[in-house]
Amino acid sequence: MKVAVTTSSFAKDSREPLNMLEARGIEYVLNPYGRALSEDEAIELLAGCAGVAAGTEPLTERVFAALPELKAVSRCGVGMDSVDLAAAKARGIVVKNTPDGPTRAVAELTLGLCLSLLREIPAMDRDMRAGVWKKRMGSLLEDKKIGVIGLGRIGLATAELFKALGAQVAYSDPMVGNHAFVRKDLDELLAWADIITVHAPPSKDGFLLGARRLNLMPQGAWLINAARGGIVDEAALVELLKQKHLTGAALDVFGEEPYAGPLLEFNNVILTPHIGSYAKEARIRMEIDTIANLLHSLGVK
Repeated sequence: MKVAVTTSSFAKDSREPLNMLEARGIEYVLNPYGRALSEDEAIELLAGCAGVAAGTEPLTERVFAALPELKAVSRCGVGMDSVDLAAAKARGIVVKNTPDGPTRAVAELTLGLCLSLLREIPAMDRDMRAGVWKKRMGSLLEDKKIGVIGLGRIGLATAELFKALGAQVAYSDPMVGNHAFVRKDLDELLAWADIITVHAPPSKDGFLLGARRLNLMPQGAWLINAARGGIVDEAALVELLKQKHLTGAALDVFGEEPYAGPLLEFNNVILTPHIGSYAKEARIRMEIDTIANLLHSLGVK
């Protein structure tokens, strides 16, 4: 049996996931490009494979049609928007993901981004490296109103971290009820919060946070998105930053990656290259879960 591993950084910190395959005599091929694959590259690499430990490459109907031996897709991550689930189901391809591994990593990244925004840490680091000794007056997290969009595993973990540090936390999620936090309508939450943090999937109907909704945020608010690209209208965000309506923003995900757009020009914006799950311990757990899911889906004990 042969499988492919397409996530570009797989097994960098531990060989245990690959050992799981080798112990069962399973042949595997790795992503040779060091980046997400295109459709054509996925078709070429997955040829003859029964399963794939998948990254974020597009696993579309066209890809599945070209790979008749493919029986299982195990996503190394939470998001499933790169997989055509209807096409997979129609072809009898089992699809699983790893929802638990990234939870703490993304929640802690969100908290770190928030504290960095509030205290303007990146700006002062840049100042000092440029030979400028300038003290910037920051803000405390305590008593800030935190609006969490999406209260799934990651959103809940994030909400709990903020609550533990003395922030007021409310959320918007039509699918989740949680008596530990106040639930608000999305528009109401945006107008209420000092800091908005996004932990929801992309909307099929356009930007979840388009220009109208971003303009509901109070003067001086902050925005954090460590969920998925395509949720925030980046052009509208740029305009609000130019107008100084928002004090700052932090983004780990973008509509197009690698990102090279106008947000790079703002010193009050923190940008990271989609590293939400990139904590060593979380990554190892997620990769082990990925292979365990793949083996189970293929009927291998």
